[in-house]
Amino acid sequence: MSEEFRALHRPGDPLLLPNAWDYGSAAVLAGEGFAAIGTTSLGVSAVHGKPDAAGATKAETVALAGAITGLRVMVSVDVEGGFSDDPAEVSELVARLAALGVVGVNLEDGRADGSLRPIRLHQEIIEAAKGHGVFVNARTDTCWLKTGDPIERVRAYGHADGIFVPGLSDLGAVAELVEATPLPVNVLYQPGGPSLAALALAGVARVSTGSLLYRASLRGALSALASVRGSEAPPLPGYADIVAMLPEPR
Repeated sequence: MSEEFRALHRPGDPLLLPNAWDYGSAAVLAGEGFAAIGTTSLGVSAVHGKPDAAGATKAETVALAGAITGLRVMVSVDVEGGFSDDPAEVSELVARLAALGVVGVNLEDGRADGSLRPIRLHQEIIEAAKGHGVFVNARTDTCWLKTGDPIERVRAYGHADGIFVPGLSDLGAVAELVEATPLPVNVLYQPGGPSLAALALAGVARVSTGSLLYRASLRGALSALASVRGSEAPPLPGYADIVAMLPEPR
Protein backbone atom coordinates (compact mmCIF):
# COMPACT_ATOMS: atom_id res chain seq x y z
CA MET A 1 0.00 0.00 0.00
CA SER A 2 2.94 2.37 0.54
CA GLU A 3 3.69 2.19 -3.20
CA GLU A 4 0.07 3.14 -3.88
CA PHE A 5 0.51 6.07 -1.52
CA ARG A 6 3.76 7.06 -3.22
CA ALA A 7 1.98 7.05 -6.59
CA LEU A 8 -0.47 9.69 -5.31
CA HIS A 9 2.40 12.23 -5.17
CA ARG A 10 2.20 13.72 -8.65
CA PRO A 11 3.91 17.06 -9.38
CA GLY A 12 1.35 19.30 -11.01
CA ASP A 13 -1.55 17.15 -9.78
CA PRO A 14 -0.97 17.19 -6.03
CA LEU A 15 -2.41 14.89 -3.42
CA LEU A 16 -4.67 16.86 -1.08
CA LEU A 17 -3.99 15.30 2.31
CA PRO A 18 -6.45 16.29 5.06
CA ASN A 19 -5.21 15.90 8.63
CA ALA A 20 -7.20 14.23 11.40
CA TRP A 21 -6.75 14.51 15.17
CA ASP A 22 -8.93 11.72 16.55
CA TYR A 23 -10.91 8.70 15.39
CA GLY A 24 -14.05 10.70 14.68
CA SER A 25 -12.35 13.25 12.45
CA ALA A 26 -10.50 10.48 10.61
CA ALA A 27 -13.73 8.55 10.09
CA VAL A 28 -15.48 11.63 8.68
CA LEU A 29 -12.62 12.25 6.25
CA ALA A 30 -12.49 8.61 5.21
CA GLY A 31 -16.23 8.75 4.64
CA GLU A 32 -15.72 11.67 2.27
CA GLY A 33 -13.74 9.39 -0.01
CA PHE A 34 -10.20 10.66 0.54
CA ALA A 35 -7.73 8.00 -0.52
CA ALA A 36 -5.32 9.00 2.23
CA ILE A 37 -5.37 11.07 5.40
CA GLY A 38 -2.67 12.35 7.70
CA THR A 39 -2.60 13.17 11.38
CA THR A 40 -1.84 16.56 12.91
CA SER A 41 0.47 16.73 15.90
CA LEU A 42 -1.11 19.96 17.12
CA GLY A 43 -4.57 18.40 17.10
CA VAL A 44 -3.39 15.25 18.87
CA SER A 45 -1.52 17.34 21.45
CA ALA A 46 -4.53 19.58 22.08
CA VAL A 47 -6.92 16.66 22.43
CA HIS A 48 -4.70 15.20 25.15
CA GLY A 49 -3.72 18.47 26.82
CA LYS A 50 -0.03 18.19 26.02
CA PRO A 51 2.45 20.58 24.32
CA ASP A 52 2.97 20.29 20.57
CA ALA A 53 6.34 19.52 18.96
CA ALA A 54 7.81 18.60 22.35
CA GLY A 55 7.89 14.82 21.99
CA ALA A 56 5.10 14.44 24.54
CA THR A 57 2.50 12.46 22.57
CA LYS A 58 4.28 9.35 21.32
CA ALA A 59 1.87 6.90 22.98
CA GLU A 60 -1.18 8.90 21.91
CA THR A 61 0.07 9.14 18.31
CA VAL A 62 0.69 5.40 18.07
CA ALA A 63 -2.72 4.65 19.58
CA LEU A 64 -4.46 6.94 17.10
CA ALA A 65 -2.58 5.38 14.19
CA GLY A 66 -3.63 1.92 15.29
CA ALA A 67 -7.26 2.98 15.51
CA ILE A 68 -7.60 4.78 12.19
CA THR A 69 -5.76 2.29 10.00
CA GLY A 70 -8.84 0.14 10.58
CA LEU A 71 -10.84 2.65 8.50
CA ARG A 72 -9.41 1.16 5.29
CA VAL A 73 -7.83 4.42 4.23
CA MET A 74 -4.12 5.07 3.75
CA VAL A 75 -2.68 6.81 6.79
CA SER A 76 0.40 9.03 7.10
CA VAL A 77 1.41 9.91 10.64
CA ASP A 78 2.96 13.11 11.96
CA VAL A 79 5.58 11.85 14.42
CA GLU A 80 7.10 15.30 15.06
CA GLY A 81 10.87 14.70 15.17
CA GLY A 82 10.45 10.98 15.78
CA PHE A 83 9.97 11.51 19.53
CA SER A 84 13.69 10.94 20.00
CA ASP A 85 17.14 12.04 18.86
CA ASP A 86 18.23 8.39 18.91
CA PRO A 87 18.04 6.91 15.39
CA ALA A 88 17.53 3.41 16.82
CA GLU A 89 14.46 4.55 18.75
CA VAL A 90 13.07 6.29 15.66
CA SER A 91 13.61 3.14 13.62
CA GLU A 92 11.74 1.12 16.24
CA LEU A 93 8.85 3.60 16.21
CA VAL A 94 8.50 3.57 12.43
CA ALA A 95 8.67 -0.22 12.34
CA ARG A 96 5.87 -0.31 14.92
CA LEU A 97 3.74 2.07 12.87
CA ALA A 98 4.38 0.08 9.70
CA ALA A 99 3.20 -3.06 11.48
CA LEU A 100 -0.05 -1.22 12.28
CA GLY A 101 -0.58 -0.52 8.58
CA VAL A 102 0.68 3.08 8.40
CA VAL A 103 1.97 4.00 4.92
CA GLY A 104 3.87 7.21 5.68
CA VAL A 105 5.47 9.36 8.36
CA ASN A 106 6.45 13.00 8.64
CA LEU A 107 9.77 13.70 10.36
CA GLU A 108 10.48 17.33 11.22
CA ASP A 109 13.81 19.01 12.04
CA GLY A 110 12.26 21.80 14.12
CA ARG A 111 12.56 21.73 17.89
CA ALA A 112 10.31 23.07 20.64
CA ASP A 113 12.88 25.74 21.55
CA GLY A 114 12.68 27.25 18.06
CA SER A 115 15.96 25.79 16.83
CA LEU A 116 16.61 23.23 14.09
CA ARG A 117 18.02 19.77 14.62
CA PRO A 118 21.58 19.59 13.25
CA ILE A 119 21.55 18.54 9.61
CA ARG A 120 23.74 15.47 10.09
CA LEU A 121 21.57 14.19 12.95
CA HIS A 122 18.36 14.66 10.98
CA GLN A 123 19.92 12.83 8.04
CA GLU A 124 20.55 9.92 10.40
CA ILE A 125 16.98 10.10 11.71
CA ILE A 126 15.63 9.98 8.13
CA GLU A 127 17.87 7.03 7.32
CA ALA A 128 16.68 5.23 10.44
CA ALA A 129 13.05 5.65 9.35
CA LYS A 130 13.70 4.10 5.95
CA GLY A 131 13.64 0.40 5.30
CA HIS A 132 10.28 -0.23 6.95
CA GLY A 133 8.17 0.14 3.82
CA VAL A 134 6.71 3.55 4.64
CA PHE A 135 6.94 6.84 2.77
CA VAL A 136 9.34 9.06 4.73
CA ASN A 137 8.41 12.72 4.32
CA ALA A 138 11.31 14.86 5.52
CA ARG A 139 10.02 18.13 6.92
CA THR A 140 12.21 21.17 7.37
CA ASP A 141 10.95 24.01 9.56
CA THR A 142 13.28 26.66 8.17
CA CYS A 143 10.36 28.78 6.91
CA TRP A 144 8.12 27.94 9.86
CA LEU A 145 10.75 28.99 12.41
CA LYS A 146 12.39 31.61 10.16
CA THR A 147 15.86 30.19 10.61
CA GLY A 148 18.27 28.28 8.36
CA ASP A 149 18.40 27.81 4.59
CA PRO A 150 15.48 25.78 3.18
CA ILE A 151 17.33 24.84 -0.03
CA GLU A 152 20.34 23.59 1.93
CA ARG A 153 18.08 21.46 4.11
CA VAL A 154 16.03 20.14 1.21
CA ARG A 155 19.15 19.01 -0.62
CA ALA A 156 20.57 17.47 2.54
CA TYR A 157 17.43 15.38 2.97
CA GLY A 158 17.54 13.99 -0.55
CA HIS A 159 17.57 10.39 0.71
CA ALA A 160 14.00 10.76 2.00
CA ASP A 161 10.95 9.90 -0.11
CA GLY A 162 9.42 13.37 -0.03
CA ILE A 163 10.13 16.91 1.18
CA PHE A 164 7.79 19.02 3.30
CA VAL A 165 8.34 22.75 3.87
CA PRO A 166 5.51 24.28 5.91
CA GLY A 167 5.26 28.05 6.09
CA LEU A 168 6.21 28.51 2.44
CA SER A 169 3.58 30.61 0.69
CA ASP A 170 5.35 32.63 -2.04
CA LEU A 171 4.77 30.85 -5.35
CA GLY A 172 8.18 31.87 -6.67
CA ALA A 173 9.87 30.33 -3.63
CA VAL A 174 7.73 27.21 -4.02
CA ALA A 175 8.77 26.83 -7.66
CA GLU A 176 12.43 27.34 -6.70
CA LEU A 177 12.12 24.62 -4.10
CA VAL A 178 10.56 22.23 -6.62
CA GLU A 179 13.49 22.86 -8.95
CA ALA A 180 15.99 22.20 -6.15
CA THR A 181 15.00 18.57 -5.54
CA PRO A 182 13.89 15.55 -7.57
CA LEU A 183 11.69 14.47 -4.64
CA PRO A 184 7.96 15.22 -4.52
CA VAL A 185 7.40 18.49 -2.67
CA ASN A 186 4.76 18.90 0.02
CA VAL A 187 3.54 22.31 1.18
CA LEU A 188 1.05 23.39 3.81
CA TYR A 189 -2.18 24.98 2.62
CA GLN A 190 -2.69 28.38 4.23
CA PRO A 191 -6.00 30.29 4.12
CA GLY A 192 -5.42 33.43 2.06
CA GLY A 193 -2.37 31.88 0.43
CA PRO A 194 -1.96 30.26 -2.98
CA SER A 195 -4.85 28.08 -4.16
CA LEU A 196 -4.54 24.37 -4.75
CA ALA A 197 -4.58 25.07 -8.50
CA ALA A 198 -1.75 27.61 -8.20
CA LEU A 199 0.34 25.22 -6.12
CA ALA A 200 -0.24 22.54 -8.75
CA LEU A 201 1.07 24.86 -11.46
CA ALA A 202 4.18 25.45 -9.35
CA GLY A 203 4.87 21.71 -9.43
CA VAL A 204 3.82 20.77 -5.90
CA ALA A 205 3.07 17.06 -5.43
CA ARG A 206 1.27 17.14 -2.07
CA VAL A 207 -0.73 19.74 -0.15
CA SER A 208 -1.44 19.15 3.53
CA THR A 209 -4.00 20.94 5.69
CA GLY A 210 -1.99 20.56 8.91
CA SER A 211 -3.87 21.89 11.93
CA LEU A 212 -6.35 23.86 9.78
CA LEU A 213 -9.22 21.38 10.07
CA TYR A 214 -8.79 21.03 13.83
CA ARG A 215 -8.76 24.78 14.27
CA ALA A 216 -11.77 25.13 11.99
CA SER A 217 -13.63 22.57 14.10
CA LEU A 218 -13.05 24.71 17.19
CA ARG A 219 -14.30 27.75 15.33
CA GLY A 220 -17.33 25.75 14.24
CA ALA A 221 -18.14 24.87 17.83
CA LEU A 222 -17.81 28.48 18.97
CA SER A 223 -19.84 29.66 15.98
CA ALA A 224 -22.65 27.28 16.94
CA LEU A 225 -22.62 28.74 20.45
CA ALA A 226 -22.57 32.24 19.03
CA SER A 227 -25.64 31.38 16.98
CA VAL A 228 -27.43 30.20 20.13
CA ARG A 229 -26.47 33.43 21.89
CA GLY A 230 -27.28 35.56 18.89
CA SER A 231 -23.74 36.95 18.84
CA GLU A 232 -21.07 37.28 16.15
CA ALA A 233 -19.09 34.22 15.10
CA PRO A 234 -15.41 34.24 16.16
CA PRO A 235 -12.47 34.26 13.72
CA LEU A 236 -10.50 31.14 12.88
CA PRO A 237 -7.97 30.56 15.68
CA GLY A 238 -4.35 30.49 14.58
CA TYR A 239 -1.71 27.89 15.37
CA ALA A 240 -0.23 30.18 18.02
CA ASP A 241 -3.63 30.62 19.66
CA ILE A 242 -3.92 26.88 20.24
CA VAL A 243 -0.31 26.50 21.37
CA ALA A 244 -0.85 29.29 23.92
CA MET A 245 -3.60 27.22 25.55
CA LEU A 246 -1.47 24.09 25.90
CA PRO A 247 0.86 23.24 28.79
CA GLU A 248 4.47 24.40 28.56
CA PRO A 249 7.01 21.76 27.48
CA ARG A 250 8.78 20.19 30.44
